[in-house]
Amino acid sequence: MYKIYNYFVGLLLVGFCLGARAQQLQVAYCGKMSNDLVQQLTSEGFKLRQFSDPLKAVAALPKGSALFLLADNYPHGINAVKGSVINAARRKKLRVYIEYAYSLEGWISDDSVHVAKLERGIVSAPGLGKVLKPMDLLGINDCHYLRAKVDSPLLVLGKVAGFDRAEYGISDIETFPLLFEKQNIMIATTKLSNFKTGRYGPADSWKALWEYIMGWMTNRSDLHFNHWLFDVTPSYTATEALPVQSRRNSVNKGVQWFYNGRFFVDSSWKDLWMKYQGDGTAPFGPPVPQTFPNGDGSLGILEGHASTIYWDGTEQYRYWIRDDVQGEVSFALAAAGKLLNNPNYTAAARKLGKFIFQGSNFRAGPRADKNSPVYGLLGWSVTHPYVFYNDDNARSILGLIGSAAFSGAHDWDREIVENILSNLRTSSKQGFQGGRLEEPDILKNGWQYYWNRDLVNPHPHFESWMWACYLWLYDKTGYAPLLEKTKTAIRLTMEAYPDKWNWTNGIQQERARMILPLAWLVRIEDTPLHRQWLDMVVTKLLENQQSSGAIREELGGGSGMFGSTKSNKEYGLHEAPLIFENGDEVADMLYTSNFAFFSLNEAAHATGNVQYTEAVQRLSDFLTRIQVKSSKHKDVDGAWFRAFDYRRWDYWASNADAGWGAWSTLTGWIQSWIVATQVLLEQRQSYWELTKQTDVDKHMQEAVDIMFGGK
Repeated sequence: MYKIYNYFVGLLLVGFCLGARAQQLQVAYCGKMSNDLVQQLTSEGFKLRQFSDPLKAVAALPKGSALFLLADNYPHGINAVKGSVINAARRKKLRVYIEYAYSLEGWISDDSVHVAKLERGIVSAPGLGKVLKPMDLLGINDCHYLRAKVDSPLLVLGKVAGFDRAEYGISDIETFPLLFEKQNIMIATTKLSNFKTGRYGPADSWKALWEYIMGWMTNRSDLHFNHWLFDVTPSYTATEALPVQSRRNSVNKGVQWFYNGRFFVDSSWKDLWMKYQGDGTAPFGPPVPQTFPNGDGSLGILEGHASTIYWDGTEQYRYWIRDDVQGEVSFALAAAGKLLNNPNYTAAARKLGKFIFQGSNFRAGPRADKNSPVYGLLGWSVTHPYVFYNDDNARSILGLIGSAAFSGAHDWDREIVENILSNLRTSSKQGFQGGRLEEPDILKNGWQYYWNRDLVNPHPHFESWMWACYLWLYDKTGYAPLLEKTKTAIRLTMEAYPDKWNWTNGIQQERARMILPLAWLVRIEDTPLHRQWLDMVVTKLLENQQSSGAIREELGGGSGMFGSTKSNKEYGLHEAPLIFENGDEVADMLYTSNFAFFSLNEAAHATGNVQYTEAVQRLSDFLTRIQVKSSKHKDVDGAWFRAFDYRRWDYWASNADAGWGAWSTLTGWIQSWIVATQVLLEQRQSYWELTKQTDVDKHMQEAVDIMFGGK
């Protein structure tokens, strides 16, 4: 007992001494009190002196003091530091940190500002403390920088491949100094003190960098910060107890995010949407102003955020309107409307359905002509209505089915049946569609060409959820070709597992997508083989589930579309995983965790397997914990970003993906499946049971007659 008492007394004394030491340090700055570094140091107990004039600061400070000359007007105004300030500081042996300044003894003589795009900070020298090692990476969002000519910089800027380190080194790329030391002067060519406002990451690395800088400035090697300031954080830590209502609150925040982000297009700013959407090839723009009104769903909903964070912490929007997103968001809104007893959500859900079929071009032109071979298909987006992905059609349709079940409004049963059958008749003999189809080709070839062709494509990401649609409709109608083709496709896919599977950004997402049709096949034909297939895929997926509930990403072998970035040059040029190699501790909410969440719940209910049920609960807790919390950035408050580093408990990963990177959000793919599944868990229900009662059967014969000529 005596030893324990002494131990705790010792800890208190150490903490008191560190705090007292921090307060005794002579630290001054020229800049605003609102600067992130000033706020951080103040929160750590440092007593700071503020000056408006650098020369007066040098004159007033005692010998050996630390002086920070901060860039108040970043990125638009460059810090101007006269040589007289530097000379006077050297005479008094001050340690001076200067950022984003030019005319510094010839080191930075050009006041031209350059802006990084895919470049990241790279540790280029040893000795930056115990944490940071050469080739470690730091994210500096929207980095505005000046170019310097110096030898042996501590930190450089460059475009490199890698998760948290430059895997291929930097010998083959152009780099630019970001941080260097010269005779008691530390110079940053950008505003490194913008770490909180600019949402720099990963947080542990930035904390370590500033501990090193502060240690150098104060000549103390043992300096450590007790905490770190954030504007955007997870809702809960990895270990704190979740409140009883946390999942319900997660649903509330998750659906409110659609409104926080002003993602519903309103007629008053329709021109803004069309301006930034353009032709759909680069539908990017600044955030919709918070002063703009939300639409009611009748003009659709935007995709969400791109993975570009600006220097002020705001995030770029994706102004594209896609069909799949509309159906998925309709599902989430109707689910939340039911759980939270909010009729406004239910009304918006119905209007999104109406937008799909009557307010947009998704099913216009030939797609609305009963004599056309593309009749019933849903176009990819308003800019590409002639492009079809059966996976996108499947998620839109599943969303609308779920929306109808929650709201009780079966407005589009006929169109749902027609879409499923239209996809069926454009699948091969073996039940595969092969990814992307285009309207001109189908009009030229006729649907019979696709129905009669031989094609096997064991690629669950693109194929498997339409099989789930076939099984769902078969269960309601008994139409035999739906089951026959699905069983053939699933059998061939499982025979190819795992070595002959195609995968997109990783093998885990393919497993996550395959679970749903396997679970529903068990519903229809509960055989030992079908259960074996399901358990094989689920078990392998869950080998990577962590104690926190996170599911670690994994690259596959064989036929991967987008594997690890092959070189520094290729970073950011195409779609890519969040990880560089297996073992990187990252979960993906865009391709894996979101779909696994929904599918595992279906598998648990279909089989009664306790391990599946426990895995779903762990994943639910994880997603509840990592939901974004931000009082400053309302447009991300309540969202889920694509990437989460569960070791760091931080939003960090490789941002190599050219379309949907680490910090992207998606109103459909990510947000909707998580929100809707949280509702299903709250109600202890499966989607299969939820949607059991439907009248789609009454539309079946007419749809078969149209699609197959009565066959």
